[in-house]
Amino acid sequence: MTAMPAGCSRYVQLSSDEFRARLPEALDIYVRAMRYPAGTAEQRAPMWLTHALREGWRCMAALDADDVLLGLAYGYRGRAGQWWHEQVRHGLSRRFGPEEAERWLADYFELTEIHVRPENQGHQIGEDLLRALLEGVPSANVLLSTPEGTSRAWKLYRRTGFVDVLRDYHFAGDPRPFAILGRALPLDPR
Repeated sequence: MTAMPAGCSRYVQLSSDEFRARLPEALDIYVRAMRYPAGTAEQRAPMWLTHALREGWRCMAALDADDVLLGLAYGYRGRAGQWWHEQVRHGLSRRFGPEEAERWLADYFELTEIHVRPENQGHQIGEDLLRALLEGVPSANVLLSTPEGTSRAWKLYRRTGFVDVLRDYHFAGDPRPFAILGRALPLDPR
């Protein structure tokens, strides 16, 4: 990695126990970065803890000099039977056919969450987290979903080579349109 971004002292890989201990702090960043209403963290906590038990789960954290969490990224190996996998498989199969779904979903790492404190965004922390998280991942592809619309996240994904896999997709239970983005691994060097 290059020089540390402003405010960031180090990047560390968190164990599932360390992730669990930092969960309230991580969820606070998530709620603030995504501009979700209060109470969202309580709904997400059980799901995030379940994710940490999945095959291939890994988590990277950005910390300041006082060990305060500035951002985090996590994901795991996507598999048939997982809710997100089945939603995306259905959407891809319906729109492009089962062959296209298989092409993307046969061997992928799901970039499940990547968030940076709003006051620390725009200082390369997100890209550093993304690169550190995906370094050495043995999957052929990486996939993620993100709400449609321009954002710093979109700029990051485009800058790092993510392409459209499925656009304007509606996950069950969420009225917002999402984009599924993906790319082959490994990431290109900076």
